[in-house]
Amino acid sequence: MSAPTSSGTDLDPAVAARLRRTPDGLVAAVVQQHDTGEVLMLGWMDDRALALTLRTGRATYWSRSRQELWRKGDTSGHVQHVRSVALDCDGDALLVRVDQTGPACHTGTRTCFDGRDLGARDVVTEGTSGGVTGGVPGGGGA
Repeated sequence: MSAPTSSGTDLDPAVAARLRRTPDGLVAAVVQQHDTGEVLMLGWMDDRALALTLRTGRATYWSRSRQELWRKGDTSGHVQHVRSVALDCDGDALLVRVDQTGPACHTGTRTCFDGRDLGARDVVTEGTSGGVTGGVPGGGGA
């Protein structure tokens, strides 16, 4: 089952036209604490979720596991009050800046990334780039 797209939503057609969705009709939503810049989580939005988020000021997502819309905090009380939503340069990701109440992660941690570091080398403090230029091995920028 795919997430619904713009038909039947009140998403501004000009906004809908700028979105580059996955084949399932979704756009990644990077969620950031508005005042600290802390990355809290990654969610997915279809057009209805984005329209509800923009209209209500409460973050709403598409649950890929449950195949339904969910508004953050309705069951947990860990509400995300939206401060701003921006679309990236490619149109395939949103930056949702929120005021998070309580933990953002369903596991109870502040962010979905707390305690989950994969141990990447810190090339800046090690003083060597290891042959990586601009974040791409042997290449330029992204």
